[in-house]
Amino acid sequence: MTLRLGMLGLSPCNGHPFSFSAILNGYDDAAFAQAGWPVIHAYLKRRQPEEFGIGNARVTHAWTQDGAVTARLCAAARIEHSVGAPEDMLGQIDAAIVARDDQESHWALARPFLELGLPVFVDKPLSTDPLTLALFRPYLEQGKLMSCAGLRYAGELDAARRDIAAFGDIVALRGAVCLGWEAYGVHLLEAMFSLTPARPLSVACHVGQHEQMGLLMDDGTLATIDCLGDGPPQFHLSIHGRKQVATFDLRDNFTAFKRLLTAFLGQVRGGKPAIAPTETLTVMKTLIAGRRSSQHHGKPVALSEVKIDG
Repeated sequence: MTLRLGMLGLSPCNGHPFSFSAILNGYDDAAFAQAGWPVIHAYLKRRQPEEFGIGNARVTHAWTQDGAVTARLCAAARIEHSVGAPEDMLGQIDAAIVARDDQESHWALARPFLELGLPVFVDKPLSTDPLTLALFRPYLEQGKLMSCAGLRYAGELDAARRDIAAFGDIVALRGAVCLGWEAYGVHLLEAMFSLTPARPLSVACHVGQHEQMGLLMDDGTLATIDCLGDGPPQFHLSIHGRKQVATFDLRDNFTAFKRLLTAFLGQVRGGKPAIAPTETLTVMKTLIAGRRSSQHHGKPVALSEVKIDG
């Protein structure tokens, strides 16, 4: 029996509805060429046909804010049903994917599905509003909600994850990413958290031509994430250990996204969180602490000061 998924929403410059749907369903080459996402189309074309699809799951319904965009999405990713409103999917799908990264939309889009008990994946960042996080938290804890950035599953980091001890004591983690802290810094937080059990105690923002977030980790490691603003796409991560140093250029979106979707589908089928709820909340608290530091001229903000119950 097909596991029916609904794909919801679209944000400017974020093609996740197209990439996620194509990874699950396969794609129509001619229709994708007309869809307006040439970078995604290019990396899909580099994959073999057998790499598409995850078990019996399929995106069967789609909605975006623009009917013409929804039509292009359905044609490109072979989605059978275009709907006029998110609620039109209720009773027709088994799980939902909120594929918008404008976090202000997340609760309103996810709520109808969560309240009916359907599993939902929400694109990063889940929310950096403490009151909204408090609404989401029960669903994280019940295994009904998953949210993360794809770089938590970056394939380029596999060898480092398997043998992080080879680096010796980690002295520093350094990352660089395009655009801003809340929308894109989250990618590198997720990647860092997949490598080490160390978690931030505090965040301090340093401002020059761009923002740099300095994280004091609970094992004494100092981590920095440079959010470089407008410019070419880039996702770089360096590990500086006493025994070994390595730098990674994280570019393989297909692998990261397929693993993310596989983890979500495992959660849908098994009912257990693919990511510990406390982990997701720690990522969001780190983003909030960084924003507050930026607003207070770089004063360090402890994660213990960030309350998610309002």
